[in-house]
Amino acid sequence: MIRTWAEINEKIAAGKAVVLTADEIIDYVDRKGLDAAAKEVDVVTTATFGPMCSSGCFLNFGHSTPKMRITEAWISDVPAYCGIAAADVYLGATELRHNDPANVDFPGDFKYGGGDVIEALVAGKKLQLFALSYGTEDYPRKELRTWFDINDLNQAIMVNPRNCYQNYNVAVNTSNRRIYTYMGILEPNARNMTYCSAGQLSPLLNDPCYETIGLGSSVWLAGARGMVYAPGTQHCPSAERGDNDVPVEGAGTLALTGDMKQMNPEFVRAARFKGYGVSLALGVGIPIPILNADILRRTTIRDRDIEACCIDYAHDYPQKTGRVLARYNYAQLRSGQVSLNGKDVTVSSMSSYHKALKVAELLKAEIRDGRFLLSQPAQLLPREGTLNGLAIKGEPR
Repeated sequence: MIRTWAEINEKIAAGKAVVLTADEIIDYVDRKGLDAAAKEVDVVTTATFGPMCSSGCFLNFGHSTPKMRITEAWISDVPAYCGIAAADVYLGATELRHNDPANVDFPGDFKYGGGDVIEALVAGKKLQLFALSYGTEDYPRKELRTWFDINDLNQAIMVNPRNCYQNYNVAVNTSNRRIYTYMGILEPNARNMTYCSAGQLSPLLNDPCYETIGLGSSVWLAGARGMVYAPGTQHCPSAERGDNDVPVEGAGTLALTGDMKQMNPEFVRAARFKGYGVSLALGVGIPIPILNADILRRTTIRDRDIEACCIDYAHDYPQKTGRVLARYNYAQLRSGQVSLNGKDVTVSSMSSYHKALKVAELLKAEIRDGRFLLSQPAQLLPREGTLNGLAIKGEPR
């Protein structure tokens, strides 16, 4: 070990930490050499910005007079979950506005949903709350309608069960018709492809074996000081990996939480996918402490060293066949064009490398200024585990 977590935090607090982004560290190590760079660099900042559907927030409104046990609630006509305490609700990013026609008239437009409400809250906009209750002796009120913004709430806590996928599919459509997916619109006969990753900037691709990121890790969540509170849902560390230990498929995920009142609206943006639904795009940054040269070496991962599987979203993805059409590295994907079966295909990204790089730079500045200390995980992420599918049991009724 070259340095400990405590020693790194002491240097950060003193304003003496050497911090580089995951984009910068690659050339730095090339110039200095791994061992020399490991003695100099204290922290590498990683980041991503893109749609993260498994996101949402807990909101506490406080009590009205008379008090009300909220059992049904709509925020700007978007339903919120009320199966918790009296004045608390949970709003999911993918929730649709009440009476949205969805895909009845296919493909649906999905003009407003939970992601839009969350974006508006962080931006400080006024929203309408409509709530109902059956009424009790201690909570007699049965209905209310009011306007509020984030400053009227006691708490607005983002709680996201699955963010920061370690890697992800490249999506293509080999059918003869256009299809509408959460990976965007895919044109027929493999006329385009989409992917969603910050590649060499992405947090878990820079810590592929979960040596530094775990439960209790401090994260930069849309500008707020957040944390990892659990392995994310669908965390699948036993996914196929390359010789460099980097997964070629989804693999690890993170469950994140942070205070929405501290967030920057630039990095909390609603996303809408025609024919699919609504979502939320987030900026997430995670610092990696350089405890030893091996950890540093992993942060020098290049786009060309990270492969992703190309999946046919017209058949193989919805039917879970497991078939992979091809593999591409992120240097190829970011070039904007790849070859599939001898045919050139245009490629576009669902995530923003530019925004991810901005997040990494902002986090670097906070660490250098002594405003962001690192947290040693109370528990590392699981390094083994696979996913169960949902078995359909019993006869249909």
